[in-house]
Amino acid sequence: MPVLESILVKGIVSAMIAYSAHYAAIKAYDNYCVPDGFWGYFTGMAATGSPICQATLNVATQTQNSFGALIIMGISRIFIDLVAPGSAVGASASGGTETPK
Repeated sequence: MPVLESILVKGIVSAMIAYSAHYAAIKAYDNYCVPDGFWGYFTGMAATGSPICQATLNVATQTQNSFGALIIMGISRIFIDLVAPGSAVGASASGGTETPK
């Protein structure tokens, strides 16, 4: 089970990193590129097209895709384990499970 646990930990850490980067990018975009208020409307017109704001929005988009893919893969793995219990990591081609060394 140590292999499975390390894979699970890596998946959770990957999801946390992707979501943290997404959250930071969205907050930065909201605060600096499209600020609230009357003056924010006018400064947002100039700032939104800047390379920094475009890059921040691109980071938010890519991390959203990564986070979504991680969630879908995790849910798919759960369903695969329910349907075919012997298909976990470390399974041999003959259908049995190998013992870790």
